Amino acid sequence: MSINTGHGLPFLPGNTFRDVTKSAHHRPQTLSYKNGYALPHRPKVGIGQAPLLSSELTQSEINQFSNQTSALTYGTTHYSPALDFIPAHVAYDKKVLRFYGYFQQEVLHSPQEGHRVRPVVLYYYLEDDSMCIMEPVVENSGIPQGKLIKRQRLPKNDRGDHYHWKDLNVGMDLVVYGTVYRVTHCDSYTQDFMESEGLVLNDAEPTPVDPYIQQRTQPGRSYITPSVFDRLKQFLTMDRKVLRFFALWDHTDSLYGEARPVTIQYYLVDDSVEIREVHEPNSGRDPFPVLLRRQRLPKNIKPACKPFPSCVLEVSPQEVHQYYSPKDFQVGETLQLMGRRFLLYDCDEFTKAYYQKEHPDLELKPKPVVKKTTELHDRHEVPPYNGFGSLEDSLQNCLSLIPEPPKKDLMKMLENDHKVLRYAARMDSQNPQDEGRRFIFSYFLSSDMISIFEKSTRNSGIISGQFLEKTRIPKPGCTVDKPEFYGPADFAIGDTVEVFRHRFVLTDADHYVLKYLESISDQLPSRTLNSLRQRAFPKPLPQSWKHRII
Repeated sequence: MSINTGHGLPFLPGNTFRDVTKSAHHRPQTLSYKNGYALPHRPKVGIGQAPLLSSELTQSEINQFSNQTSALTYGTTHYSPALDFIPAHVAYDKKVLRFYGYFQQEVLHSPQEGHRVRPVVLYYYLEDDSMCIMEPVVENSGIPQGKLIKRQRLPKNDRGDHYHWKDLNVGMDLVVYGTVYRVTHCDSYTQDFMESEGLVLNDAEPTPVDPYIQQRTQPGRSYITPSVFDRLKQFLTMDRKVLRFFALWDHTDSLYGEARPVTIQYYLVDDSVEIREVHEPNSGRDPFPVLLRRQRLPKNIKPACKPFPSCVLEVSPQEVHQYYSPKDFQVGETLQLMGRRFLLYDCDEFTKAYYQKEHPDLELKPKPVVKKTTELHDRHEVPPYNGFGSLEDSLQNCLSLIPEPPKKDLMKMLENDHKVLRYAARMDSQNPQDEGRRFIFSYFLSSDMISIFEKSTRNSGIISGQFLEKTRIPKPGCTVDKPEFYGPADFAIGDTVEVFRHRFVLTDADHYVLKYLESISDQLPSRTLNSLRQRAFPKPLPQSWKHRII
């Protein structure tokens, strides 16, 4: 029989007691982690548990118990705390060595180049000893560039070894998958890391120049000594300043020649000249706006270039001895430009002020020019209205071969959209069958159109509904050329409105008509407003009339 060692009682039901001070009731663990390594761990012996036997202890734990000394005799022993274990992927995270180099690519079947020099950048990741090789992207190179070898551990030899950062150095050849990369230099961080580890880097090497790129490089240009004339000052002070001359292009000596008016514009910002024709309506000539495009006109060409045909001579600044300047344009004289004679007979006010200020010695002599008088043609008569469509649509057929829709007042349509004035009317006719017919006039303010709707009357024998669709109604007596249409000012209570030979008498209007017309009372006659007010607010009958009615 086992004995309860805690209380000296037999280990029987009723003789054991629960430890009320125990707070942890979890299952004890036998494994723990120390400095990143999993180690076995023996739980402590609690109350009611069997003690650990010495056979269950390891030799290292027994030695640890034997080496311990009493704290009462020798005092407390101080142990230095163990350093935390840091894995390599944490210690070298985001630490990359960067080397620069190049490799030579052989070019076949090309007479211009034998090989190409392609620069690369080698990245070495210290956390997992992987490498990546990138080639800087050059725009319009025509070569697939970017990542040449993705990030991986690069093999060093056939025995399965891989490249380590101790194997890298400046000025060495790195063989990767059959390609020889020459390492030329590295960045400052890589140099500091290698020197801190005790590795001495070789001297940096320059990257050779690609022979094909060097061949395409243009040689340096030879410049002529610039003149003392300040072009920048001319641009800043003379920008948008133009001298305009009115001239006649005289070519009467040719067959069917005449004097045609032109304008000569001299741009002071760059001493260029432009000649434009003055086109007249119905002249029968093609509407080419520019006779001579804007350019600098040579005045004197060097003698060595004069024998060459001028029609095919591309004049460059080397062949020109002198260009035209503002001094050569004198009003009242004939000027020879590009083999054509131009008579300068006048200029604008800015040109006159410029010559008075800059060249007072030059005298301007404007000449009167007799202009051709064109015969007056008969005015185009508009045919009478045929009754099809509206007046505006029919008029467009007379103005152009391909008619366009008449223009509308967009602002008026947006402001007066869904605004309608309604009037009640009866038909004024001598026919007894039309007596008692009632109509609703709808005036649309957005388009000035009127529609008429007939109200139904029992036992009249007349079909009610739409009497007239939306249209503009002209007043009687107006002409087709200058039509006058009905408006809100013409609709007074009691007035007669003639609509395409049908007469209507206005009898009533809704309250919105009076409210809208009072807002524009300054544009309407007082008679129209008074008739609407009397209809809306009739006068009370006298007391004597009320007794008679009763």
